[in-house]
Amino acid sequence: MGTMGRRRLLESAGVFLAAGGIRIGNITASGAEPNPVKPLLLADFEPRSMLHVPETKVERSRYPLIDIHTHLSTVAKHTHGVGIGEEMQYSAPVEAVLPLMDRKNIRIMINLTGGVGKGLDEAIQKFQTPHPDRFLTFTEPWWERSNQPGYSQFQADEIVRAHRVGARGLKVLKTLGLYLREKISTGPLVKVDDKRFDAMWEACGSLGIPVAIHVSDPEAFFLPIDRFNERFEELNNHPDWSFYGGDFPSNAELLEARNHVLARHPKTQFIVLHVG
Repeated sequence: MGTMGRRRLLESAGVFLAAGGIRIGNITASGAEPNPVKPLLLADFEPRSMLHVPETKVERSRYPLIDIHTHLSTVAKHTHGVGIGEEMQYSAPVEAVLPLMDRKNIRIMINLTGGVGKGLDEAIQKFQTPHPDRFLTFTEPWWERSNQPGYSQFQADEIVRAHRVGARGLKVLKTLGLYLREKISTGPLVKVDDKRFDAMWEACGSLGIPVAIHVSDPEAFFLPIDRFNERFEELNNHPDWSFYGGDFPSNAELLEARNHVLARHPKTQFIVLHVG
C-alpha cells in the first residue's frame, strides 16, 4: 500500500498523531480525555524556569575593575535622534556614584557621552576634574554642524580642543548611519563612511585617543516585525527600535560602511561596541 493510501486509511479511521500520544477520535492512548488547548497571549506568557542550580549573587568584584561603558551624562535636547546643543543632563550626581563604585569595587568609570563644547567642559568639571583617578570622559561629534561649510576641519579641531580640556576619547552613537541626515533631521541619511568625518578619525589617531563606535543593532531589528522575527516581543513592545523599511540601510550595509572607516584609518584605535 502506498504512502497516500495508508494516510487516507488512518484519516478515515479517525486516528492521528498528537503531542502526548496517539488519539483515536477524542480518546488518547492513555484512555483519558485530552486537555483542551487554551489560547495564550504572548504578553501573558511568564514561564517559570525549571533550571535547578545554585545561585550566587556577586555583590562586589574580587578585583578592582574599569567600567568602560557608562552614560553619566547625555545631551539634553534631541531632534529625531540627533543630539542638539551643548546643554547636558546627568543620571546621578557624583556624590551618589562614588559610594556605589566603592561598594562594587569599580576603580574607574568612563563616561562615554560627555557631549561637546561647554557641555563637555561641564561634564568634565563635575566628574573628572575633582576625581581624576575615578572618572574619564569622552567627547562626541558636533552633529548639528555636520552640514555646514568647513565642518570637516572644524570637527577635527574640536577633537583637539576636547582633548586639551581633558577628554580621553570619542564616542560615536548610532546617530551616524541611522539618525543623522543631510539637513540634520531631514533629507538622506548620512553614511557611516562619509568622508567628511575622515579628519575627525585622523585627529583621534594623531592624539592617540580611542574611538568607541556603535553603528548598528541586532540584525532582527532590521527585519519585519512579524511571527518570523526572533525578537518579536521586544520589537512589538518598542516599535521605535525597528529600523525596517523606509530608507534605513540594512545591518550588513552599516557594518560594511564601518569596516570601510576602520580600513581607511589604520592608525586610529576603534572600540566596536554592542553588535557593531
